[in-house]
Amino acid sequence: MTPKSGENLRASAIKEITMSPIRKFEPKKSADGRLLSVSEYFGELTFGLGHMREKLSREIYNQILQTLEKGSKLSDEASNAIAQVVKDWAVSHGATHFCHWFQPMTGLTAEKHDSFVSIHDSKYSEISVIEKFSGGQLIQGEPDASSFPSGGMRSTFEARGYTAWDPGSPLFIIEGTAGKTLCIPSVFMGYHGQALDLKTPLLRSQEALSKKAVEFLKLVGDVDVKRVVPTLGAEQEYFLIDKRLACLRPDIIMSGRTVVGAGPPRGQQLEDHYFGSIPTRVKAFMNEAEQDLYRLGVPVKTRHNEVAPSQFELAPIFEDANISADHNSMIMESLRRVANRHGYTCLLHEKPFAGLNGSGKHCNWSMRNDKGENLLEPGKTPHQNIRFLAILSIVLKGVYNHAATLRASIASPGNDHRLGANEAPPAIISVFLGSLLSDILESIENGVAASATEAELIELNVGSIPNVSKDYTDRNRTSPFAFTGNKFEFRAVGSTTNISVPVAFLNAAVTDAFDEGIERLTVLLRDKSNRDEAIMEMVKEFVIESKAVRFEGDNYSDQWKQEAEARGLPILASTAEALKVYKDKDAMSHMTRLSILSPDEIESRYNVGVERYNKSILIEMQTLLEITNTHVMPAVEAQLALCQSTLDEALTDNYKSKQKERVSEMETVAVGIMDGLSDLTAALEKSYSLENEEEQMAFLKNTVLPVSDSLRSCVDRAEIIVDDSLWVLPKYREMLFTNDL
Repeated sequence: MTPKSGENLRASAIKEITMSPIRKFEPKKSADGRLLSVSEYFGELTFGLGHMREKLSREIYNQILQTLEKGSKLSDEASNAIAQVVKDWAVSHGATHFCHWFQPMTGLTAEKHDSFVSIHDSKYSEISVIEKFSGGQLIQGEPDASSFPSGGMRSTFEARGYTAWDPGSPLFIIEGTAGKTLCIPSVFMGYHGQALDLKTPLLRSQEALSKKAVEFLKLVGDVDVKRVVPTLGAEQEYFLIDKRLACLRPDIIMSGRTVVGAGPPRGQQLEDHYFGSIPTRVKAFMNEAEQDLYRLGVPVKTRHNEVAPSQFELAPIFEDANISADHNSMIMESLRRVANRHGYTCLLHEKPFAGLNGSGKHCNWSMRNDKGENLLEPGKTPHQNIRFLAILSIVLKGVYNHAATLRASIASPGNDHRLGANEAPPAIISVFLGSLLSDILESIENGVAASATEAELIELNVGSIPNVSKDYTDRNRTSPFAFTGNKFEFRAVGSTTNISVPVAFLNAAVTDAFDEGIERLTVLLRDKSNRDEAIMEMVKEFVIESKAVRFEGDNYSDQWKQEAEARGLPILASTAEALKVYKDKDAMSHMTRLSILSPDEIESRYNVGVERYNKSILIEMQTLLEITNTHVMPAVEAQLALCQSTLDEALTDNYKSKQKERVSEMETVAVGIMDGLSDLTAALEKSYSLENEEEQMAFLKNTVLPVSDSLRSCVDRAEIIVDDSLWVLPKYREMLFTNDL
């Protein structure tokens, strides 16, 4: 991009955008040129149980099933046989390297590539090369772990870390212009077995949940249930910004969001973007992203415009929570990768643009048994509906008991900008059930049956037990944890969050409630001859005890904050407050008791959270200083000089008077910016002097961020009054409204 003389890079980029052709989407075709349907190529780059059943002997395939269902160890013979068919499949698809694909506590994914090539030196000094992949290479990797965050669980010199294959998630091939690589979904652990990743606690939580849920369901009457699996469908919101404009914004490059920027006259107030017609260029991007994800076996289903301009959403259908978490990481990577091909930068930050809706990742969570029945869906028989009420009460009790840890699980600097900003749920965990289901729980509490029309209800046909609604509730967009017919939607999760974390904490909360339910129900079953009455008595107790967490109103309102405080719900408005939950031994005791996180692993996650908060804020603040010094102040000074020159040449007193006012306003803004620069520089220097990271976090939150807000307000005012030709930073209107050009 070479601007003409007198034209700045911003103006040149905008001109180029208007003239550039849209990248054409190329649908997948067969070798003979026939267009393929999605069903013909879905999952072609994945290797899962279906392939293993086809390629392996029955004995070895059964070993895999035993590993998945009971955690049995694979024999050397089985692991080598699996590795052989995996290698043959990967090489036949053009893969030259393999890697253990894992999720360290950076929140991103990591991979270390090794070649399939095995090099042998013969006695005649001749080198021979063959493609080889052993069972040992499949099952275990050994990356250098020294530079990954451990949160103090090990010394810097203890660099060794291990990755281990997770057979519960399909292997897949990532392909691109740089080649093809086989990715092996893996856990990541330290030399002494500590979980250094985000997947391991999720897997532990799933096992704990299954064990306790099965035990509870047997008490309820499901005597043949063997396994319960949490299911998940994670919606992903994101922004698309033309790469030529994003590259001219140091803040987007460094932090993924704008640290300065005046709101445009038109934002989202016309409410014309949500579910609107998808721009042609964006649709081409979406088609290609979906095609890539289908080939990777990711069951994406929905796409649409979101509320803010240039904001969009992609959503898959339900899967096993572990696979869904892996797929969400793949979705984020794919969105970035495909966006780059289409000349976009994909912004996943929770709040890229001030004054506009941010991006979340709504986690639609439920549980299913090994018969495929959704445990949070009212059924066709009285027993299924009693079970539904029991499971519902368990979830409510878990969320109520562990609201603080659920809040901590979604804490991040980015989510702080979004939560409670009249666009997303507040940082107060509460549950929305809908009017009818709330009435039913009220009737259970009061011992009075609820009533409604036949069309709205499923008949329970059990004396004293009220009818249950199949799907009779409006959606409450303000609720952080809402029941939506047959699942709960955890809406407070941020768009950059690795969902393994909040889902592991949600699983743990519900598991702990299952454990309490087992204890309560066991006692009630001794006292009552009728099992249904015993179950409903437990439901009643849990409904009453968790009542404070249920709220059907507007979570955005100030009145709710006051009411939540009166109810005794934890109010943790910022990440700096929420992270302290990790240090509360009582709050985290269930995580250790259920063997989901050890005390050392809990402490490490607190330390990593504090460190990442501090580093993220400092990067943003340093970027703000740089932008203001090198982009904003030169433009302001040039504008001042221009105004002064015009004032000196003024011919009439009236014009001179008006121009003096303009010069005075510019000088006021310039002084405000310079004062803000001085204040922020001094505040940052003070923060650097704080050796204690907890003190630094508090100082950044309470002192540095308010100072930066004052500086930003002056910078944003300057953007509005400085000559457009002098302003070199792409403006909100240009970044947000160029997709339709």
